[in-house]
Amino acid sequence: MAATPYERNRSRPSGDRPAGTRPAVAGLLLAAGGGRRLGGRPKALLAHRGALLVERAAGVLHAGGCDPVHVVLGASSEEVRRRAELPGCVLVDNRGWADGMGSSLRAGLTSLAATDARAVVVLLVDQPGIGAEAVARVVAAYRSADSLASAAYDGKRGHPVLFGCHRWVEIAADARGDRGARGYLADRESDITLVECGDVARAYDIDTEEDLRHLEPPA
Repeated sequence: MAATPYERNRSRPSGDRPAGTRPAVAGLLLAAGGGRRLGGRPKALLAHRGALLVERAAGVLHAGGCDPVHVVLGASSEEVRRRAELPGCVLVDNRGWADGMGSSLRAGLTSLAATDARAVVVLLVDQPGIGAEAVARVVAAYRSADSLASAAYDGKRGHPVLFGCHRWVEIAADARGDRGARGYLADRESDITLVECGDVARAYDIDTEEDLRHLEPPA
């Protein structure tokens, strides 16, 4: 039986990059949601400080040291492709986006399995209070292809999270509905390296009309 993309990535040796270079830590932006509680406005297309949320979040991953950056699109994906400026990003269409975040996580991990990434930092498009410094701290927690790390806010686990590539098979298998990797992480609390980011980021979500107060006009 042929190896799955995850298994091919898992078997790739850690030394597949030139000597002296940092193993690749990719970025994965989950930006497929339809904004059901926002009246059907896709979160990726909301504006904050003069940029679309999808543009801002992809830029945060790049600036935080992630390479490559893959962006999973779903609701209004054609409009996002038309309006958003996402240089250097790989755009991944998730046709099953309405099934929940789990389907987007699986789509993103499948796409990244074809790269030489040894880990991935996952960020959600609707958390504009998280910037490049928080991403960089989580990237720095990478130790091996078995790494498991998470930003923390006053000691409480949040986003972004880092998954070593040896964990991708199990994470994808567990990702169902809107749970994403929550169940996987909850079962492995003792394995997670917590990286305090409360001093440099705010982990609020843009989920409801009330949350739109966090979005700011251009400076």
